[in-house]
Amino acid sequence: MTRFRTVSAGGLEVFYREAGEPGAPKLLLLGGFPSSSHQFQNLMPALANRFHLVSFVYPGFGNTEMPDPREWDYTFDHLAEIVDEALLAIDFTGPMGLYMQAYGGPIGNRLISLHPDWLRWQIIQNANMYEEGFTEAWDSIRHVLWPNRTADTEAVLKTFLEPETVKAIYLTGHPDPTRISPDNWNLDLHFLARPNAHRVQLELFYDYRTDAERYVTWQARLRRDQPKTLIFWGQGDIFFTPGGGEAYLRDLPDAKLVPLDSGHFALEDCLADIVAGINSFYDENVK
Repeated sequence: MTRFRTVSAGGLEVFYREAGEPGAPKLLLLGGFPSSSHQFQNLMPALANRFHLVSFVYPGFGNTEMPDPREWDYTFDHLAEIVDEALLAIDFTGPMGLYMQAYGGPIGNRLISLHPDWLRWQIIQNANMYEEGFTEAWDSIRHVLWPNRTADTEAVLKTFLEPETVKAIYLTGHPDPTRISPDNWNLDLHFLARPNAHRVQLELFYDYRTDAERYVTWQARLRRDQPKTLIFWGQGDIFFTPGGGEAYLRDLPDAKLVPLDSGHFALEDCLADIVAGINSFYDENVK
């Protein structure tokens, strides 16, 4: 059974989901834009019989507080600090697995840098760390906003936050759209309609440049530490190319890559494959 809780971290009330029993192997689930912990709502009960699972909602997303962006820095460093404080507050620490999807990659890699001894193994699902992983959807961010942030270059990106684009993030690359519940994008759009929500996301679009700058450092850590790694990659992801998943094998030749006939949110239509893959990988490589 999944439990729904809040914890105080960084002066904010942070919402999180928890499933499984304390004492079981820990698995931290870190999600991405534009979703919240609801993206793991089906995965958590499917794994709760053998893992202790936690998934936080970042500030500005979902049911966690959204402080005014004029007074609170929406950066990946800051989001990672909040997640770290929340983990310490609920005593979800020590050796664990990290499931990182999209924005969960930058946040997870920051946590690993803070606590290298916590990483026992990792699951990477459409979380990019390589130049060739960017699709053309990033062009207006990487080549326009990052080098010249103005009101005009920001305005172009507001289309990413419109209903049709949010819906497209969920449907692009998924062969059968009828398997993707509209509850997903309708819930995201509900939270994106709040005052300041668009400003929060624009701040993070701009700050993602700091993640790209750290790719080389994170790649070097992979080569050095060779963490046990399972990679699921939706091949039709609107944001990240199949090459982004394949690139991990340069630095992690022993990693297991599982291409999926899916998109950015592969858990929506490949849940059974992902659950079976996690269980078998854990049994064969981690347990």
